[in-house]
Amino acid sequence: MASPVAWQGNEHIAAKFRRTVVALYLLFAFVAGAMIPFQAGVNAQLAHWVQSPVRAAFISFVVGTIALLVLSVAIWRPIPSGSRLAGAPWWVWIGGLLGAFYVAGSIVTAPRLGASVLIAAVIAGQSLASLLVDHYGWVGFREHHVTPGRAVGMGLVLAGVALIRAF
Repeated sequence: MASPVAWQGNEHIAAKFRRTVVALYLLFAFVAGAMIPFQAGVNAQLAHWVQSPVRAAFISFVVGTIALLVLSVAIWRPIPSGSRLAGAPWWVWIGGLLGAFYVAGSIVTAPRLGASVLIAAVIAGQSLASLLVDHYGWVGFREHHVTPGRAVGMGLVLAGVALIRAF
């Protein structure tokens, strides 16, 4: 990426570039989110075939680990030093545990709730947790306090879950 000095006099171009990058990130997040109901269904079917939701989650993580190994080799970067890794806060190491909880939870609940209710509940949980994470600045996020508009939006998300469940 060019230095900030290179953008001088071209602020309109720089702003347009930033909006384009943000739009690409939003598209990536949207597509990643669209995969979640497929993942829940695939993993629930896997649980049926291997006769265990925990075994299905394990297989899912093994396949994902292999995919990430291939990707990390393809975009190789040196491994950070041991002292750098030791200096990381304890909670940066539990992302996989949180992912395992989500995957196992979705495997167990997907067949009983259906895709739309499951994902609506997941989105409601994510939204409420996100409000708290932003409000308190947890896990490396900047503080972004809950406003009345955000609280109303959360209420609408919860109402959406109730409507999807009811109909």
